Amino acid sequence: MTNETQSLELSIDTASGLASVALTREGTLVAEQTWDCTRDQSRQLLPAIDTMLTSRGLSKHDLRAIFCCIGPGTYGGVRVGVSTAKGLAFGLELPLVGVGRLEIDAYAFASYGGPVVAVHKSGRNDFAWAAYAADPDWHKLSAPRLTPKDELVAALPSGALITGDIDKELAAQLHTRNLRFATGAATMRRASLLAELAWRRLTAGETDDPNSLEPLYLREPAIGPQP
Repeated sequence: MTNETQSLELSIDTASGLASVALTREGTLVAEQTWDCTRDQSRQLLPAIDTMLTSRGLSKHDLRAIFCCIGPGTYGGVRVGVSTAKGLAFGLELPLVGVGRLEIDAYAFASYGGPVVAVHKSGRNDFAWAAYAADPDWHKLSAPRLTPKDELVAALPSGALITGDIDKELAAQLHTRNLRFATGAATMRRASLLAELAWRRLTAGETDDPNSLEPLYLREPAIGPQP
């Protein structure tokens, strides 16, 4: 087995109904699969990882790092991805890097000349959102937060490009402030974007402890017995 084969990173993103896994070498894409898992991440994730590895004559022992999306997102989806990543990192004694969903969404538009804001619906008429920019280096402008929908548009920074969950009603409100927004396939969150961000952190020595890394939830999950 060559050192080249052993220098692969596995990225896992199951924060929503759209799941994505990728193999990269020093952050550069080798293979990727993105699919609609219909909130069935717990059953579909491990077979997808196994297929991606075995179809290339690889196994989990050929990995050198594990990257994962930590949310926010669906409770079960985020939990499955983070738990799987932690288990692999702990069991294989590999470095682990977690990256937030909103940053991954925004990073797809890092070349935009102004602020990039990622949003996603979070129930109870709230939106999760955060702002980023790349002038000159990629960085966070505002931390992930929850904002009621009727307050979201007013809170967005001037000149921003908005990406994420943008329905017709939100799009109409964005037009009133002359804000640009992205829709369609360009907004698809991909594990290769996660890999690029996580690779930068890994090479800078910024890793997470598999024993303590937790999903990012902006509110307590609504689980447990119902009245």
